[in-house]
Amino acid sequence: MFNQNAYQSSPYGAQTEPLAFFQGGPSASSSSSYYGHGSQGRSGVEGNLGGGGYATGQMSGSGRIGGMLAGEGKWWEAFGSGGLEGEPGLMEELGINPSHILQKSLTVLNPLRKVDANIMDDADLAGPFVFCFAFAFMLLLSGRPQFSYIYGVGLLGTIAIYTLLNLMSETGVDAYRTASVLGYCLLPMVGLGGLGIAVRSDHIIVYALSIISVVWCTYSASSIFVAVLRMDHQRLLVAYPVGLLYGCFALLSIFQVAKK
Repeated sequence: MFNQNAYQSSPYGAQTEPLAFFQGGPSASSSSSYYGHGSQGRSGVEGNLGGGGYATGQMSGSGRIGGMLAGEGKWWEAFGSGGLEGEPGLMEELGINPSHILQKSLTVLNPLRKVDANIMDDADLAGPFVFCFAFAFMLLLSGRPQFSYIYGVGLLGTIAIYTLLNLMSETGVDAYRTASVLGYCLLPMVGLGGLGIAVRSDHIIVYALSIISVVWCTYSASSIFVAVLRMDHQRLLVAYPVGLLYGCFALLSIFQVAKK
């Protein structure tokens, strides 16, 4: 009924020709072209694996950079370069030089020392803003909040001194340097404002120290202006309006402005 000889001659049936993927037909050539021939195919695969390793190296390197930029390190490193080569620090980008601020502050605190004529070549307003805010804050702690009066007197006084200096000197000075000098020389007034926290403002000691502070600030500011503008024969003319300005600050540190 069934032809059993056809199935007994071969376990997989009678086939006179080999299968297509064992012969050198089109399928074999296509598979060879896909996998490559011999060592060339192996080298191509190894090359691809090598490229993957390079990509992995790139990923690990970017991970390290990303971790560094993500905030690894101490909080004070934010004021530096963050560990990146050639990257300027935050203080340098803002134009703040702590060493120059300290040098100018020491010049004000020691008015008897000879003033360098190039001391204001690198003028800044970081120190003056700090001293002005510290003076107002000391008055606030002593019960005399006069922020607006301090800033108003400082602004009008800077404009007036700037105008007078440019009328009196031959070289002239800009408003930026004028404000810088007047702000740095306000440093003795900060100590006077801090004294009002512990001592009553109507005490005789406060009056005496107020006069000393006005003379101190005036002498320091006039010394810097005379040295920078080369106005040796006009020192008294420079010191008079400057003394009036610091006298206003001394009055603000002693008396409370009446409010309506």
